[in-house]
Amino acid sequence: MNPLSAGQKAPDFNLPRDTTKPEAGDHLCLANFEGHKLVLYFYPKDDTSGCTKEAIEFNGLKKDFAEADTHIVGISADSVASHNKFKTKYDLDFALISDEQHEMLNAYGVWVEKSMYGRKYMGIERTTVLVNRDGTIAQVWSKVKVPGHAAEVLGAAQKL
Repeated sequence: MNPLSAGQKAPDFNLPRDTTKPEAGDHLCLANFEGHKLVLYFYPKDDTSGCTKEAIEFNGLKKDFAEADTHIVGISADSVASHNKFKTKYDLDFALISDEQHEMLNAYGVWVEKSMYGRKYMGIERTTVLVNRDGTIAQVWSKVKVPGHAAEVLGAAQKL
């Protein structure tokens, strides 16, 4: 279960981002979004089936999120180079940040023990966090099912 809840301050972060737009800088931190709403969506791995579908859904609603003054940032433990390939391959128009050391993933409670075919391992639990303009958490979606999720998050952002 995610330790974060609505009303608490979103944990800060300062991590490397994709470098597909060099003018955007090479790191992102929570303060970059001060005064705006922010969707932080945590996903397991670049260019896998579910993660690709999720990225494409968020990307398809980017204009609607922008109209709701809401930025989108995807986070995984993949490298910046992997993020660059993923963004380019699917023409994604939002930032992807890399947390190879799991600092942000731990702070947000999404780096968890998982199990597949009886094998236990550590990985990212697909989670989305909507952050208010003041840096507090508005809503948390844990154990996300991809179909329709981006639209649900958009609906919540539009109501803030």
